[in-house]
Amino acid sequence: MPVRTPDETLKAGFDAGTRKAALTSRGSFGRFAVLSILAGAYIALGGVLSLIVGYGFPEATAANPSLQRLLSGLVFPIGLMLVVVLGAELFTGNNALLMPPLISRRLTFLSVARNWTLVWIGNFIGAFAVAWFMVYLCGLTTPEPYHGAICRIAEAKVSASPAVIFLKGIGANWCVCLAVWLALSGRRLSEKLIACQIPVMAFVILGYEHCVANMFFIPLGMMEGADVSIYDLFAANLLPATVGNIVGGAVFVGCAHYYLYHKNIEK
Repeated sequence: MPVRTPDETLKAGFDAGTRKAALTSRGSFGRFAVLSILAGAYIALGGVLSLIVGYGFPEATAANPSLQRLLSGLVFPIGLMLVVVLGAELFTGNNALLMPPLISRRLTFLSVARNWTLVWIGNFIGAFAVAWFMVYLCGLTTPEPYHGAICRIAEAKVSASPAVIFLKGIGANWCVCLAVWLALSGRRLSEKLIACQIPVMAFVILGYEHCVANMFFIPLGMMEGADVSIYDLFAANLLPATVGNIVGGAVFVGCAHYYLYHKNIEK
């Protein structure tokens, strides 16, 4: 069976966004909370893999800086693969998926804001839990080169200007939501996995800022002794990255594809 056309993919995204918004109702909130926490945990799993693999060959990557980014990019997408295939609730993916039903007035702005706020909190809980219980307490980043690497990563992520973080946030979620959109167009598991792999690998290699990934990287760096405060975590990175992610996903993917193809599916 061939992959879905752009029109059919928009229809699939429309239906997925409507279902995701319905999960925040009182009767489904328990499932929604678990799915949100799991999504944060899945992204954190990709994060720790990208750290261990990408920074585990310091001699090779010292002379070949793109090699570290390539190695990290190859393994990080497992997080989005798990989210997409297993149906977890990811803030950045929902930025795009809830826009078509919002624009067509099937959803209200309040319901979208409620979904994004609650899923953001759930993602943070899941990512932080993996960082604390499955990485820090297990000592995965205690030895070098991982200890120094995660401290440098955390400090670098809060040292850039908010404007740069915002722009990098746009780039990150443009790539992530394009991956989600491509996965919607696929019908087989292999197609969905490839769809998640390539755009996400691109954003990692390019060094863009994904707020849910940073919910793992920066707290882990703080646990390992990075010179980062709680204020830095939220004000210097997560806030501008989140706003940039919303623009990249909602505008560049959700709104753009609705504008391009909604007339065809409404005929």
